[in-house]
Amino acid sequence: MLTLASKLKREDGLKGSRTSATASDSTRRVSVRDRLLVKEVAELEANLPCTCKVHFPDPNKLHCFQLTVTPDEGYYQGGKFQFETEVPDAYNMVDLLNFDDPLNIEAAEHHLRDKEDFRNKVEDYIKRYAR
Repeated sequence: MLTLASKLKREDGLKGSRTSATASDSTRRVSVRDRLLVKEVAELEANLPCTCKVHFPDPNKLHCFQLTVTPDEGYYQGGKFQFETEVPDAYNMVDLLNFDDPLNIEAAEHHLRDKEDFRNKVEDYIKRYAR
C-alpha cells in the first residue's frame, strides 16, 4: 500500500519535471482507479472500526484487498466474516452502488417479517460458518 503511494508521488515528481519519457510511460500505466484508491485507502484505515481489519496481500494492488469483520454486538456478535474485494477499473466512473436496495432481498424481507427468527438464523449461520 505504501509502496504504491510512494511510487505515485515519485512518478508525479518526475512527470512534473518531465525529465524522461520512461517516467511519462510508467505514469500512464497507473490507472485512475489506483490514484483514487491511494487517498481512499488511507481514509479507510484511519476510520475503520476496531472490529474490522483490512489486509492488502499485494501492497502494489490497492484494488485487491481482504476485509475481516468480527462484530462485538448485534445479531452477528461472535462471528468472524471475511470478504475479498476487487475494485473494478471503472471505479468512481459509473454508479455501482444503490444504497436504497438491499444486497440480499430475501434476508431483508425475512428481517422485516420476523426479527426473532432472523436472529435465530443468524446465530445458526455464525455457529456453522463464521467461527
